[in-house]
Amino acid sequence: MPKVSICIPTYNRANLLPYAVNSVLHQTYTDFELLICDDGSTDATPEVVSQWEDSRIRYIRHPVNIKRSKNMRSGFEAACGDYFIKFDDDDALTPEFLEKTVAVLDANPDVDFVCTNHWIINPAGEREEAATLANAAKWGKDKLSAGVIRNLIHETFVRQSLQVGSTLFRKACLDEVDFMRFEADGCEDFDLLVRLAIAGKQGYFLPEYLMEYRMHGGQNSLRQSIHFLRAKLFCLNSYHFDESDVERQRIKKAAGLKQDLALRLIEKGDTAEGRQLLQEANQVLGTSNRAKAGLVLSYLPESLRQVAFNLFRQVRTKDYAEQVRQVQTSS
Repeated sequence: MPKVSICIPTYNRANLLPYAVNSVLHQTYTDFELLICDDGSTDATPEVVSQWEDSRIRYIRHPVNIKRSKNMRSGFEAACGDYFIKFDDDDALTPEFLEKTVAVLDANPDVDFVCTNHWIINPAGEREEAATLANAAKWGKDKLSAGVIRNLIHETFVRQSLQVGSTLFRKACLDEVDFMRFEADGCEDFDLLVRLAIAGKQGYFLPEYLMEYRMHGGQNSLRQSIHFLRAKLFCLNSYHFDESDVERQRIKKAAGLKQDLALRLIEKGDTAEGRQLLQEANQVLGTSNRAKAGLVLSYLPESLRQVAFNLFRQVRTKDYAEQVRQVQTSS
């Protein structure tokens, strides 16, 4: 049996999948199996996968699209290794990822998972150093030192410092928390890490940049944003923290998500639900200028409110993530 199971869920990414797969095949640590889980792709994914003649690769192809979380779950359920990692089909591992993370778990039997830092790469697959540093600062990775993470709830829920795609887990600890909740589809990585923290598991941080996370424009459609916000709101509403300060933050974060979701629903044309969520958010956060603006926009004709939302996006300052996503590939 292989020691490590690596799962790459994929859907219609035949152009990007080789970058992810080859990053696994070029690992300095070789005792692994690679499960490519195809969620009913309609592009050339099967032909792309057929190019690799490596007995460590297992191709799980679903005849129809079963959705993101269920596709991920299929790889987890088929995995045979003691250690497990899942990362997306547009990302990659650096050559020493497995060698260094396996060494941590082997040397620390009480540690349930080890998370590394990661590079930000643009749509062309180029590393963006400034964006990488900005990302580490935004999520507090620059404040984490190497070793066992002292307050895992703070890092996973409050700071959201950790990332599943750059983390090697003991599969047993994932079995204990039931890995992926289908209701968290789109937000399952955040949910998994928080539930591990609530369950009292132990995490370890390795500050080396051992993974590459790709940012590109396809990640940010209005439909995807609404789906993500609904999933994350489900997650926050399902948690309860014994520490009063963290529980207050949970309530406030949930209200902030309601406000964000309300604005996107108003933009989409789901006006009644958007107004209702704004009212619920205001009961916790108070009535902000942002909420007032959203309410005003909800009374405009849909065509005009969409123009207003797009105008706002054009004039506001773009953060590092938006700047990276604007980089064009050579194709």
